[in-house]
Amino acid sequence: MEQYTIEDKKLTVCSDKEPVAPVIYLNTVSEEAEEIYEILKKITHTPFTLAAVSGLDWNFDMAPWDSPSAIKNGPACTGGADKYLKFMAEKIIPEAEKSLFGGIAWRGIAGYSLAGLFSVYSLYCTGIFSRAASISGSLWYPGFKEYVFSREMKNKPDRMYFSLGNKESRTQNPYLRTVKENTEEIQTYYKNKGINTIFQMNPGGHYYNTAERTAAGIAWLLEG
Repeated sequence: MEQYTIEDKKLTVCSDKEPVAPVIYLNTVSEEAEEIYEILKKITHTPFTLAAVSGLDWNFDMAPWDSPSAIKNGPACTGGADKYLKFMAEKIIPEAEKSLFGGIAWRGIAGYSLAGLFSVYSLYCTGIFSRAASISGSLWYPGFKEYVFSREMKNKPDRMYFSLGNKESRTQNPYLRTVKENTEEIQTYYKNKGINTIFQMNPGGHYYNTAERTAAGIAWLLEG
């Protein structure tokens, strides 16, 4: 495991040191890279590199555009995703890949909650990533479903993974209760476009078994 500080972000790179392996970029709310990497080593035999970023300004870096808080008295989202995606392309990715042996097979992007939303959004802004995992993704985000249905991705991805906890939409919150419906509709939309995609339901609410759910999504990206 190697760690780097890039401006105000922390990059953790866990690599199998295999030639021409895929690299998964994971945006995290805390420093859970090593835990997720260890889970992945138990559930997949595919060599890979996990490059995890922490120290994010969560409601800015992961938000595609401005939106009021979905939670009463919570912080608003101030759309900085485009700026952060540029930072990833110019600073994070070159640093993560500079010491990898033999190049990379492909790049994937994964994230939980707002970072799951960001993973999908990134495919509309850059062709860097060819696979994406949205784990308990915030696809309730106002205007996001309409955004997906009205635009084309930069490149057609090889694989897209979606998951939710089965209690996540059981809420009176007018934003959050749309998450299952929106996720199903978005996943079906991509499937109908010929993208290899899956939607998995997991037991529990939004904060249950987050590391295990994240690892499951990444493992599915690595399968094919």
